[in-house]
Amino acid sequence: MYEEVTRDILIRVRPAFRDEESEPDEGRYFWSYTIEIENKGDAVVQLMSREWRITDAFNQTEIVQGPGVVGEQPRIKPGEVFAYTSGAPLRTPSGFMRGAYTMRTENGEKFDAVIPGFALDSPYNTVTLH
Repeated sequence: MYEEVTRDILIRVRPAFRDEESEPDEGRYFWSYTIEIENKGDAVVQLMSREWRITDAFNQTEIVQGPGVVGEQPRIKPGEVFAYTSGAPLRTPSGFMRGAYTMRTENGEKFDAVIPGFALDSPYNTVTLH
């Protein structure tokens, strides 16, 4: 598991290679990742948007941006955890993801909560990128 704390927001990431959704002979590899966002502070925050940098083994980076996550812009109260699972395809058997969530406090202040970088390694990988 990978973890990062920004301004009392703890983000945990658990990636998993999905063999049943991958086709290595076709150059398609798929991972799921589960994210937990825990509010360890004393103020309500709302996740407004996300930015991901997804890099494959050829060092090709795709940037993915958008509002919220999995169709939601969750409000996370002190002590609460918001969790979701999503996925990422690559053309290579390994890669790396990192990013940030733009969070907003109840008084309108915005800040970026860092999503820890994490490795996407498959059983078909011959080189590890972490």
